[in-house]
Amino acid sequence: MCDYSLHGVANRPAKIGDKLVSTNFINSFTRGFTEVGEPKVAVCLMPGTELAFDEAVEVDHVFRRLLPRFGFGKTGQRVARFRQVNLDRQDTHHDALEFPNGKIVLVTKLRAGQRASVLQLPATAKPHVHVLEPQASARPATTPPIA
Repeated sequence: MCDYSLHGVANRPAKIGDKLVSTNFINSFTRGFTEVGEPKVAVCLMPGTELAFDEAVEVDHVFRRLLPRFGFGKTGQRVARFRQVNLDRQDTHHDALEFPNGKIVLVTKLRAGQRASVLQLPATAKPHVHVLEPQASARPATTPPIA
């Protein structure tokens, strides 16, 4: 999905193997992902999409630039699963990453310029219902009711 503030940006769904970069979009106050080399097209992720980052993910933090050696904004994580949060609130961002340690970070809080690859898309197939029709020879013989 693409967050509500990206609805005015050209977009496409993610594919396995996409090489993405976290990006600030022109005419938008949010961040999202684009494919490397296509900075004007947002790549929308479905909840459950798994990403692998080239480096440990960094989040914008007020002290990150002032005190970088203290690790402000560093997650220490390189893989994440895309999810949506706060869906009951229309006035806030929903796109987020969940890391293996359980921490959840809004995509709009990611430091711009981080690269990731789409590892896996969620299983979105509807359950397949297959009904076998009995073959004529396999039908049980009906016997008249006993009176």
